[in-house]
Amino acid sequence: MIVKTLPPSSRPIQEDSRNGINSRGELDVIDVVPENGTPSLVVRSPRLLAAQQLRTTAQPEILYDPVGIAAHYQNRKMQVVRRIFAVLGPALSFVFGLWSDSKRGIVVKNDRRRATQLRVLLTKLGPAYIKIGQALSTRPDLVPPVYLEELTKLQDQLPPFPNEIAYQFIKEELGAPPEEVYAELSAQPIAAASLGQVYKGKLKTGEEVAVKVQRPDLREGITIDLYILRNLASWVQKKVKRVRSDLVGILDELGDRIFEEMDYIHEGENAERFFELYGHMKDVYVPKIYWEYTNRRVLTMEWINGTKLTQTEEISAQGIDARYLIEVGVQCSLRQLLEHGFFHADPHPGNLLATTDGKLAYLDFGMMSEIKPPQRYGLIEAIVHVVNRDFEGLAKDYVKLDFLSPETDLTPIIPAFARVFADAEGASVADLNIKSITDELSALMYEYPFRVPPYYALIIRSLVTLEGIAIYIDPNFKVLSEAYPYVSKRLLTDPAPQLRASLQDLLFKDGRFRWNRLENLLKNARNSQDYDFNLVLNQGIEFLASERGAFIRDKLVDESVNGLDALGKNVLHNFTYLLRERVGLTAVNETPAATVEQQQTLEHIKRILGILRETRGFDPMELAPKIAQLLVNSDVQRLGQQIANRFTQKAVARLIRQLLAS
Repeated sequence: MIVKTLPPSSRPIQEDSRNGINSRGELDVIDVVPENGTPSLVVRSPRLLAAQQLRTTAQPEILYDPVGIAAHYQNRKMQVVRRIFAVLGPALSFVFGLWSDSKRGIVVKNDRRRATQLRVLLTKLGPAYIKIGQALSTRPDLVPPVYLEELTKLQDQLPPFPNEIAYQFIKEELGAPPEEVYAELSAQPIAAASLGQVYKGKLKTGEEVAVKVQRPDLREGITIDLYILRNLASWVQKKVKRVRSDLVGILDELGDRIFEEMDYIHEGENAERFFELYGHMKDVYVPKIYWEYTNRRVLTMEWINGTKLTQTEEISAQGIDARYLIEVGVQCSLRQLLEHGFFHADPHPGNLLATTDGKLAYLDFGMMSEIKPPQRYGLIEAIVHVVNRDFEGLAKDYVKLDFLSPETDLTPIIPAFARVFADAEGASVADLNIKSITDELSALMYEYPFRVPPYYALIIRSLVTLEGIAIYIDPNFKVLSEAYPYVSKRLLTDPAPQLRASLQDLLFKDGRFRWNRLENLLKNARNSQDYDFNLVLNQGIEFLASERGAFIRDKLVDESVNGLDALGKNVLHNFTYLLRERVGLTAVNETPAATVEQQQTLEHIKRILGILRETRGFDPMELAPKIAQLLVNSDVQRLGQQIANRFTQKAVARLIRQLLAS
């Protein structure tokens, strides 16, 4: 398919909004819209408008259509059969070679010759199989080091296609030959991946750019493989009763993403949206798209000087901490999956670079996906229920997340969850890794009537890929440990009803307040990058004073009264002790001190005050005026009145008891 557009010289000059300001010095329009109670930014920047304008000049977007593909190949059965044999022949030959080597005593997992053969085989089989190899290249837990090293070459060291074809595509897509479009273009591609190859170039205006050109005959090669794999998935789903997951749906989800990846206008739109949502994060960098030099099969983006995250020695030599950049990547992924829902589904090492100034640059926005708000909240609720060891709640989460049908009997599944997380009993869930949890849950899903929804496959791919890179850099890295501060921050600050209910579940058990859980939440949350004491204070008061916070408010009032009561008892006990023992007034009865339970509550309150003092945003100099503002706040006054009334009632009741006893 050929899509012709206007040459660069006849297109309007683009406006840049990397800093939220366009070339005329005007601020972009930013709307705040509620999404199930959670604020969400919608940025209408000139960069996104440029993408929309380009979309209107191109032909309609070509989407993945499994029904249309099936109809296309119904009358091309010999073509399908030839492709099946083209895949099976080399694959079976490779497997037979491995079997033969093992019989002769060769250690297959350390055989570089076989590892190279596998890489070459996947390359010859085409883009769909290269994608499989790329996924395996990020799994040091599954793939031996020698094979891992070879498969990593599939990320950007594939055989290139001839320059003549690439130059022809540039001319067809941009309306002019390369020498008229670019001031410079590298003589050979500097990287070749599964769907295209990249040249280093320079614009007439002097900016260094990466020019990505799509491979020829790409759609036809991928389409036939998807058709064959979809038929195989359908057959397995019907014939193998143990398989309850929607394999066809999962493959269709992958097909959607691959077809989107073959449209470079769509990839550019993804990059712009990713920048608007996550480009403000500390040490995250998203390259700029040059829309006047971009079309369906050619993408021109800002050139990034950087090093792959897995090249740890090179990164260290530049004085950059690779582990810190992984932490940045984890924080960015959490916001992708749990906050905005728009996430990078292919974060392999070739797409994550350490820039020369120590930032984490994201590349290749072809394979992106989305997770809806109910699913995002469901994932956070599931984390809370695992922390609480509330496996009944966890089973219900899986129903809400579409893993289990509503009519499923959860009775045998609840103890099964308890067995899965038995190793974590008594230990922090943050000490576990995603891979081990995924493996355990996979075995559980095989045994019980679980079905894997299509969206879940790409989430796990994204998380496990990121964890694979993290473990490569630091074998002791725990993704969940890095993630829990963010989850804690969300629980404390997000006004969404689902998360407020989760906070209540976390803090209360059998009607009793669990101070240790609040301590842990505050400790973890203060480590989150965007956690702020003032935000928590204001939102906490607003929530406690609202109707939604009635249950927690009443319990906290009780706990506050108990704390004040304990403090009063201790003061009175010390005073009467002083009168009897030091002054000698033996007629004064020594008042009992606070009970052990009350004393523990006091200790918790002291520790929590200590945590708050060490939290970002806590400033004693600024606290006084804020306290003055809070005292005139009607919500705070109402809370104070409740505590005072309850404390007075308790004091009067104690006085009456003492009078009756005497």
